[in-house]
Amino acid sequence: MNTKHIFNLDEIEALKPQDWTFPVPIAYGPGRLSEIGIFCKSLNIKKPLIVTDSGSKELPFIESLKCVLVESNIDSDLFFDISPNPRDNEIVNGCSKFKLGNHDAIIAIGGGSAMDGGKAICLTANNDIPLWDFEWEKPATKIGKDNQFPKLITIPTTAGTGAETESTAMVTHLEKKMKFCITHPELKPSLALLDPELTLQLPASLTAWTGADAMIHAIEGYCVPGFNPLCDGAALESLSLISKSLYLALEEPDNLAARGAMLVASCLGGIAFIKGLGLVHAIAHMVGAEYNTHHGLTNAIILPTILRFNLPNMEEKVKRMAEAMQLGDHSVDSFILNIEKILDRINIPKSLHEIGIPEDCASRIAKKAMADSAFATNPRTATLDEVYELVVTCINKSR
Repeated sequence: MNTKHIFNLDEIEALKPQDWTFPVPIAYGPGRLSEIGIFCKSLNIKKPLIVTDSGSKELPFIESLKCVLVESNIDSDLFFDISPNPRDNEIVNGCSKFKLGNHDAIIAIGGGSAMDGGKAICLTANNDIPLWDFEWEKPATKIGKDNQFPKLITIPTTAGTGAETESTAMVTHLEKKMKFCITHPELKPSLALLDPELTLQLPASLTAWTGADAMIHAIEGYCVPGFNPLCDGAALESLSLISKSLYLALEEPDNLAARGAMLVASCLGGIAFIKGLGLVHAIAHMVGAEYNTHHGLTNAIILPTILRFNLPNMEEKVKRMAEAMQLGDHSVDSFILNIEKILDRINIPKSLHEIGIPEDCASRIAKKAMADSAFATNPRTATLDEVYELVVTCINKSR
């Protein structure tokens, strides 16, 4: 990864409005939030429910969105009771607000929790199907013409989650204290709006944590076994953009081209993990479900431990990732060392203990992690004893 400010992306092109169609319609470019009224009218959306997380409800982008909708004569309401790790009871409350307000669409705006919350509400707003019937491992429930999903617009305000182009959502099951992935193949965002201006005010810590999350999505998605050149190509381009723009976004926070590159890199990372994820996410999901930690930060702390477990005997994939990130040495050891240097430079803690995770949870977290959907696509099979040891390492000293 470049250690100097060498930004060889075409900045003029990076600041131009762009409309893409893969894998869903995507409107990219600075200032494109101002077009949300036009987009709503083109989709015949007349009364959307804006969904965001509790920490974002007072941020300027919410007021900007509401103002543009008012100027376009589009009525809306706001639901913001979404935790950093969305909970099943919050989704039920959001659905109630959607139905009581006679809304016809969801605009999910914010970070990953807002994306997950908005998508989960979409899954259950127009039907009486229990939320957990949409769990990833279960057969897709039948959706008829009379209970089709509401239209969905996603507007990420962090460059990390990559959740804006798919229907998958991670939701915490309060009774089980576990996260589960819920989804349905017929729910697709009608539009993902990527406006890098919305990320300019992101604090340095969140820029780092979400940027690391984007990098991890690309790495884990690329390492998942299987032949999927579309996902793999997205992963490598995501890593390339991150190598050119993460430090700039942190150290020159008003650099709009760098912010835009990170937003696109995050989106590509989300496309990459359509293949699946791995043990980083399997463990982080369960830590987040129990301790309500920030997902990107938790992932970033766990990453080095899992790389040391997964990457031996994956030399060819490591070589291609190293090339994408402009690293000189393409060996497994050097790749891991460079990732650790990135985490050092962006001030990621070296252990889960530093963010309040006690060692006595390791056995419980390990068992839950093995039930996570991401565990099944990890490139290396792991036993319960191995996962337990990995969790203990992450808690005490991941790097």
